[in-house]
Amino acid sequence: MQRACFQLQVRPDRIEEYVARHAEVWPEMLAALVEHGWHNYSLFLRDDGLLIGYVETPSIEDAVAGMATTDVNARWQAEMSQFFEELGDARPDTGFVQLREVFHLEDQLGRPTAHRTSK
Repeated sequence: MQRACFQLQVRPDRIEEYVARHAEVWPEMLAALVEHGWHNYSLFLRDDGLLIGYVETPSIEDAVAGMATTDVNARWQAEMSQFFEELGDARPDTGFVQLREVFHLEDQLGRPTAHRTSK
């Protein structure tokens, strides 16, 4: 399972409405996300609008591509695009910046420890 993390910037004047929209995501959107491999999906929002998303999926590319085939995603992205800065012509689901994972606790716990020492 791939862990993917991404960031977007919510417009400061739209933060409260963005939060309200995510309090009741359309049921058909939720179902489409699950169907296309979005698992353990969370969004985290800082007070200045920095949005961090986290998802576990077999493939983030396939998960995004699968959602792109659905009508509900097209409608959701059209509505959500008004909330973000710096997207240009991209939709939120294709205009995010994917972050590189540099540490995962369980990965390191599973490694042999013979050559590691603490200082």
